[in-house]
Amino acid sequence: MVGFIGGGRMAQAMARGFIYSGLVRPNNIFISDPSAQVRDEFKELGVNIAESNQEVVSRSQLIVVSVKPNVVKPVLQEVASVVSKDNIVVSIAAGIKLATIEELLPSGTRVIRVMPNTPCLVQAGAAVVAPGTSADPRDSELVVELLRSVGVCEQGSEKLLDAVTGLSGSGPAYAFAAIEAMADGGVKMGLPRDLSIKLAAQTMLGAAKMVIETGKHPGQLKDEVCSPAGTTIAAVHCLERNGFRAALMDAVECATLRARELGNQN
Repeated sequence: MVGFIGGGRMAQAMARGFIYSGLVRPNNIFISDPSAQVRDEFKELGVNIAESNQEVVSRSQLIVVSVKPNVVKPVLQEVASVVSKDNIVVSIAAGIKLATIEELLPSGTRVIRVMPNTPCLVQAGAAVVAPGTSADPRDSELVVELLRSVGVCEQGSEKLLDAVTGLSGSGPAYAFAAIEAMADGGVKMGLPRDLSIKLAAQTMLGAAKMVIETGKHPGQLKDEVCSPAGTTIAAVHCLERNGFRAALMDAVECATLRARELGNQN
């Protein structure tokens, strides 16, 4: 049984991904959320709607804490009395450290911290898993298996997770903004809006697949597209002149630093 405390976008993406992959049946998922709208959205998936956060814990082996970082503490304090060593508690809250979670739960609780991203909804997610002090290696393997059913998942140390948040956790927003901007460029140059968006999105998808499947460095793949005195090198020059790569690097840095701030506030 898999339980979700909180039914935000990430929880919905994970739940839908688990169901669509066939790894978890809808009737083996429990969810609690104060929003009637959110509960209705989950009902459409055929999952169980719990009356309380404590019910989610008591009915589930693996509990995903998928609430906002500032709500993690009161939620864990609320459910601590029903958490047992049979439970695996998985936190996807940005910036909330394992030590903080472990302090709020009974001694010996098996805790794992994960930073996933929303493309797990379409089985194209990217996640990193970091186990707590009492987690068994098999616990991490279970969580990795679940997340690999909806994308890529790697194990790592907790010290990496803020940077993971800045890169892949927040990264889909950067990609969406790039797709939108490229599509706007196509419209500016005469393409119909729907065709422009489709071409921009497919181009990003294709480029990502080439990096993953060829194993080549993205710089090498970029060079292979840039013919001498051609259109692409002219465009790349324009991107460089406008600080394209520096802007993306800054975005990852800003999101990483914000994740650290969230961890220090809670």
